[in-house]
This record gives sequence, C-alpha cells and structure tokens, in this order.
Amino acid sequence: MTKAIIRLEDIQKSYFMGHQTLSVLKGISLDIFKNEYVALMGPSGSGKSTLMNILGCLDSPTGGRYILNDKDVSKMSDDELAEVRNTEIGFVFQQFNLLPRLTAAENVALPLIYAGVNKKERNERALEALKKVDLADRSHHKSNELSGGQIQRVAIARALVNNPSLLLADEPTGNLDSKTSVEVMKIFGKIQEAGNTVVLVTHEEDIAHYAHRVVRLRDGLIESDLISEESMITHSS
Repeated sequence: MTKAIIRLEDIQKSYFMGHQTLSVLKGISLDIFKNEYVALMGPSGSGKSTLMNILGCLDSPTGGRYILNDKDVSKMSDDELAEVRNTEIGFVFQQFNLLPRLTAAENVALPLIYAGVNKKERNERALEALKKVDLADRSHHKSNELSGGQIQRVAIARALVNNPSLLLADEPTGNLDSKTSVEVMKIFGKIQEAGNTVVLVTHEEDIAHYAHRVVRLRDGLIESDLISEESMITHSS
C-alpha cells in the first residue's frame, strides 16, 4: 500500500470576531498518498482556500491533526512551520510572484538562497528545475521577455527547486488563456509522473479533469472524493 504523505484528522478552522465565531472547516478527514495528483474544488466559501493554507502550513487548524510526512504540523510553532514550508512544500500561485529585475534562473534560485545553498549549486539546481518545465533555453531571460505561460512555468520550476515532498498549486491557470492553461497543466502532469505529489485548488472543471482524484468541498465539509480507476489500481498494488 502506498504511504499517505498527508493525513488530515477532523481538521477544523474557525475565526473569532468579537463575540462571533465563523466556522470555515467543520471536520475534514482526508489522506493524500505519495505521488497522487489531487484537485480540491468547491464553490466560493466552501473552505477550499482555507484548507489549502493549512496544507501549505501558512495557517494552523483550530482543531484536529495534520500529519505531513509523519510529522504532526498542526501543533508546530511559526518557526517550525516556516522550516517545513521551506523544505517540504513547493508553492505555485495564480499571481506568479516573480521578481522582474531577476532572470528566470535567478528567480528559480531564490528559495535556495534562503536555504543557505552556495552559488554554484544554486545555479546548477535552478537550471535543472528549468529543464523539468522545458525552459532551460530561457534561463537568462527576465519576466518581461517571457510569455504568461513561460512565467508560470518559471514559477513552477521555483517551487520544484528545493525538491519538495508536496507541490501545492492555487488556481495556477487563473491568469492564463485556454491554450496556455493546457500547456501548464501538461507540465504538472509530467511533474507528477516524475514522482511528485501534486495538490491543486481550482474552480474550473476542465482544469480539475487533469487530476487523478477530485475532492469537492461544500460548507466546510467534504462533499465527494472521487478517484479515477487508474489511481485505484496504482494504490492497491
């Protein structure tokens, strides 16, 4: 049986405003396995963005347990969570968040600077990550010399450069046209096939179709969790 890289046990998240309590997540239990490709879907207000923030260790639950790679991250301090984010998780956002003055390779290498990696190794690993997204030939280009799809691929390479256990993508095609969205989703497919675990949040059915498993949220609870037959065969073998 494939190992669960993510285990959520009765995850709850509430926000307290004066005397009022807003319950956003009302008890989410979910296992995500190594090398899975999962889409989180749900209407506005369903809790999918809050769940993504908890999965990415950007926020902590108010109840329940979150086990990531055998570590209970639900009770960690901010510093410990920052360490997990830097080493275990790669983020891809709808807003590409690249620094315009830097080249593609320099943008990709940024997380390695924070990790204290020397310049020679940074350059090598940045180029390797750009190869994974078919952009090695654009490594010296700045973002104003790249198309929207190429910029998002640079952002994906940056998310991969630390060799994370988990790649989280939040509406990764939200700012792209249909043709470019298809190109970017094919890149995610290649990354998953290479052994990465990919979780993406999307409200677009055609984008969710690329994932092998679709988890739908409604009103802070899991409404459905459907796995393709291909994935079921993989995880039972």
